[in-house]
Amino acid sequence: MKIALLIIGGLAALVCVVLLIGALLPSKHVASREIVLNRTPDEVYATVREFASWPSWRTDLKSLEMLDAVDGRPRFREDSTNGQITYEVVEDVLGAKLVTRIVDQDLGYFGSWTYVFQRADSGTLMRITENGEVPNVLFRFMSRFVFGHTATMEAYLKAVGRKFGEDVVPK
Repeated sequence: MKIALLIIGGLAALVCVVLLIGALLPSKHVASREIVLNRTPDEVYATVREFASWPSWRTDLKSLEMLDAVDGRPRFREDSTNGQITYEVVEDVLGAKLVTRIVDQDLGYFGSWTYVFQRADSGTLMRITENGEVPNVLFRFMSRFVFGHTATMEAYLKAVGRKFGEDVVPK
């Protein structure tokens, strides 16, 4: 019985420490990753902007549903290994920049991704910058120390590289 109480007490203490650390971390973050592709900015932008085709080259997506635009802003819903998430396009500069934001406010996190497509010596520099907010302290701890703020961006960029037949390493 003593051992069981010690184990339960130890686990409770661990949970409290994790929650305390999560509470001390900033709720907002900015993170960025980039790759260089042997394609033109227009080609890369067009691939990223064609949301409906994402399930054909992103292995983490089960499906993607295009939704009705709201106030002229295109919306889509991903069904992925992370569940269902609804996004909205908030800025779209043909061939150069795309900004999407998470519409859902009940996920434990939200924010935006800014995709930038710039000509580089060998093709296109594609950068994603995440402006995120994680109000849930447990998820904040997990996103900072377990899976990291850049894991989803890195997986996305690798998928874009595979789409073009290139093995990329996000930096």
